[in-house]
Amino acid sequence: MGKPLFYEILEKPATSCIIGICSAIWFYIQKKNIGYSHVGVSYETAIEGQYWRIITSAFSHISVLHLVFNMSALWSLGVVEQPGHMGLGVKFYLHYTLVLVVLSGMLVLGAYHVLIQKFKLEYFRRVTAVGYSCVVFGWMTILSVKQPSTKLELFGFLSLPISFAPFESLIFTSIIVPQASFVGHLSGIIVGYAIAWGLIHGMNNYWAVSMLGWIVLVFVLSLKQSGAFDFNFLEIESVTDPSFPSVRFLASGNGRTLQMSSLPVSGPDLV
Repeated sequence: MGKPLFYEILEKPATSCIIGICSAIWFYIQKKNIGYSHVGVSYETAIEGQYWRIITSAFSHISVLHLVFNMSALWSLGVVEQPGHMGLGVKFYLHYTLVLVVLSGMLVLGAYHVLIQKFKLEYFRRVTAVGYSCVVFGWMTILSVKQPSTKLELFGFLSLPISFAPFESLIFTSIIVPQASFVGHLSGIIVGYAIAWGLIHGMNNYWAVSMLGWIVLVFVLSLKQSGAFDFNFLEIESVTDPSFPSVRFLASGNGRTLQMSSLPVSGPDLV
């Protein structure tokens, strides 16, 4: 018999929290009847300044099967945060989860840009990506490099050699799930290899907190500027020369106001 679920949760606290967050968001989306187009990220919405979608798309899922498949794979990959298994620990897991969420999302948009601008594939302009698979594929790739002898268990009955799991899963999902985002999954694999090979390194608490702070700032400002959510305490105004943004806090009444320049902005994919 395996360990009780309670003990496994204690051994994978970060993974368990992320699964809980994704599940709670899925329940909220279902309850409010929110469509994937409202939370997913696409090239078209990105060039409109809706950068907040890079974050919301990663933690949102459009169906229970989509959620279960991603969370099942993530649970199996939770061994990454167990120091006794790989020596990486919770801090490493959280630091590079943040990197995977942001960089894989940006890489997807970069790939869409190339496909649209260089190859004239206008189809990718409105393709909407949604799901946590980019991060799942990233951790799968990191584990395949760090622990190639490890087995990846899916749904309790499917076992894959981790050394081949990223590309096996990439091909498998592309065949079985027609809507699966090949570009999104491949982006997660690329960022995963960059982390595993040390091309992206040096993350610590300082850089993680700094990066998180910038993410929150861009998230809030892009929500405000795109009109998706009205933050009454924020005022975004243009300055004389729009090429020089001005950002400052102004004392006003009971609180503070952030004033900055307004710069000009030049069927879902499951991830």
